[in-house]
Amino acid sequence: MSSTVQLDITHLTLPPINLTADDVQAKFVTFKGSFQQEVKKIHNTPMYIFIKKNAIPFNAKPVALRKGEHKTDEYAAINPFQLVPAIDDNGFKLTESVAILRYLCREHEAASRWYPKDSKLQARVDEYLEWQHLNTRISCAMFFQHKFLLPMMLRKKPDEKKIEQFKGRMEIALGQFETIWLKDTPFLAGNQITIADLVAACELEQPSMAGYDIFEGRPILDAWFKRVREAFNPHYDEAHHIVHHVRDSFGGNVPDAKL
Repeated sequence: MSSTVQLDITHLTLPPINLTADDVQAKFVTFKGSFQQEVKKIHNTPMYIFIKKNAIPFNAKPVALRKGEHKTDEYAAINPFQLVPAIDDNGFKLTESVAILRYLCREHEAASRWYPKDSKLQARVDEYLEWQHLNTRISCAMFFQHKFLLPMMLRKKPDEKKIEQFKGRMEIALGQFETIWLKDTPFLAGNQITIADLVAACELEQPSMAGYDIFEGRPILDAWFKRVREAFNPHYDEAHHIVHHVRDSFGGNVPDAKL
């Protein structure tokens, strides 16, 4: 079965890795537009990795968010919410990355092992995928946005109160990874890796761009993350090349000399 995937996978032009305080202002203006687009793609990353890992046939249809291509009538016919990602599988159109992952697991036998057919095992995967929306996903994303992304975009000092608020929520969620989700099993839903682990790992990449090391003092989380990354490589690292570049280049410091 062949799927035509409406996924923005445009490769971005990166700035030099060795930016200095003197040239960051001029060079980051060009980078910023592309980076904002990449940030919006973070939630699409699990789907891209999963498709590549399982060799699911697809035709990529890049959607340039910075050009407003997701707001066109043509794209609205694919996704009426005018967001990415979305798929068109021989006329069957579907939005929302988690829903798409579940669908692909059901439709492709090679991918079914990532979403167990057993009702109870499947329920464990669903349990995390429902929990993560108001825990790891929102806290990691909002911490990153308030600590790094919004100050960069708006050229103003970060809101320290909001940063601490979301940092606190994030640290509670990270603690629950070790004390609840990974307490007795090597993966989130049991002894077998699933799409829950992939979704979680991708969300947990965001704080690193804001200079926060989620693994410090959390050896169980660290070991789990390494297992997940290894299971999905080389596609995992390929999909996160921008994230890792930002993390390594800026270390959580907003690249704007005028702040």
